[in-house]
Amino acid sequence: MERVLHLARDRAGEKPLYYGWIGSSFVFASELKALRAHPNFCAGVNREALALYVRHAGVPAPHSIYEHIYKLPPACHLVVRPAATPCRLSLTPYWSAKEVAEDGVASPFQGDSYEAITELGSLLRDAVRLRMIADVPLGAFLSGGVDSSTIVAMMQVQDSKPVKTFTIGFRESLYNEADSARAIARHLGTEHTELYLGPKQTLEVIPRLPALYDEPFADSSQIPTFLVSELARRHVTVSLSGDGGDELFGGYNLYRAGRLLWNTFGWMPAACRRAIGVGLRAAPTQVLDGAFVWLSPLQKQLGRNNSIGDKLHKLAPVLIGANPDLMRRMLVANWRDAQPLVLNSAISLTPFSDGDRPVALPDFTQNMMYADLVSYLPDDILVKVDRASMGVSLEARVPFLDHRLIELAWRLPLHFKLRGGTTKWILRQLLYRYVPRELVDRPKSGFAVPLSAWLRGPLREFAEDLLAESKLRQDGWFDAQLVRSLWSEHIAGRRNWEQPLWSVLMFQAWLAQEKACDAAVTREVPIHAD
Repeated sequence: MERVLHLARDRAGEKPLYYGWIGSSFVFASELKALRAHPNFCAGVNREALALYVRHAGVPAPHSIYEHIYKLPPACHLVVRPAATPCRLSLTPYWSAKEVAEDGVASPFQGDSYEAITELGSLLRDAVRLRMIADVPLGAFLSGGVDSSTIVAMMQVQDSKPVKTFTIGFRESLYNEADSARAIARHLGTEHTELYLGPKQTLEVIPRLPALYDEPFADSSQIPTFLVSELARRHVTVSLSGDGGDELFGGYNLYRAGRLLWNTFGWMPAACRRAIGVGLRAAPTQVLDGAFVWLSPLQKQLGRNNSIGDKLHKLAPVLIGANPDLMRRMLVANWRDAQPLVLNSAISLTPFSDGDRPVALPDFTQNMMYADLVSYLPDDILVKVDRASMGVSLEARVPFLDHRLIELAWRLPLHFKLRGGTTKWILRQLLYRYVPRELVDRPKSGFAVPLSAWLRGPLREFAEDLLAESKLRQDGWFDAQLVRSLWSEHIAGRRNWEQPLWSVLMFQAWLAQEKACDAAVTREVPIHAD
């Protein structure tokens, strides 16, 4: 009889699966902490994975933060045959997002918009129905955005009782979506619960993040995601989520902004774009704020947190991109040049860091959406939701990631997703059948926290401790002088460095926990029988 081990991960990457070697033993688990419990575990930090983490705010598959430990990519099947030493591994995809995207664009949906909306509604309703099957209390996250509102609407029309919905609010109006969520919940007739957050709750959560996420993770919306999961778990055991809608139906403002940037600057010779980029980077942000106030509409598309001058500083290296793929990689990077920050590192190649085009799609926006589907979604969004929910014993289910919906979404022509200045056009048309337009059509806020201001205020002491120059030099992972320079500029209000600083902070917090765990193991004294 042949002894063979089979490991497989779901198509979209909703759940993690780690594998690798500890000594001569092949190991696997859904959590890194399970591998750490192995008596012979002694894996060191992988510097290349650390550089990727700084660039992307999370460690992308197939890497993990540890040497010799890997993540199984989504939709992959791993076969382990122990006949040889070391074990012989065979990894193959059983479903291909690349083929789904290319085939969908090549053979698009042929019906009109009414038929497309009807088809989408039928499939989504069934995907929600399947994920409502539970013998425990069930609810849903409701942010007030298009995605979560559509999921809740589909739940409510299939349930005779009010659906339990949960949302998080902020006192800072720029970040608060609780009012919109409450209005939609009232219209749909759900049993709605909300919690308003302040810096105090944030400070209480931060020490728990390293244990929750197992490896460094620096998407700051991990904080409200954990807190809304904790809120929901007080009432339900399973909660449906609207994640995946942005990637499938063109919801991110960056999709429009990226196209606008390439159309504006892409025709220029590379030398000309490079000269503009160097000039923008050299000018003080305050000067750029005054000189380019007319760029306010573009600023809104690129984001809401930073000044125009700060945005233009970050735009400068993007303009150097020699082609749309390189520009896209620069646009989505959390920290574009991680190697100087991470000492003695090199950036490992991923499908989206090398020079090869990973998918054959004709449109700039479609390429961005595909990249998000196979990288940002499984390596950031789904990591955030899975670890936060499982950390409070809440099961999160994601109807948009039903493979039938993914396949339909790629068959829908782009004008069904982005139309004029409207994102997620077809999803909005579907939602209008259940919720009035005036409750839906509003600027997208996202699920963010006012991190920049909190780092200068209530989180400053926490950050100062982890970013102490002596600690950074002793640990030896980051260029201490560069980190302190970013921190000083941020505290002084000259630049907004919240993203790279949060990446460093979350790694330092994770590292401190690793050291504490190692010290606890060292202190254990074995008990021997007399």
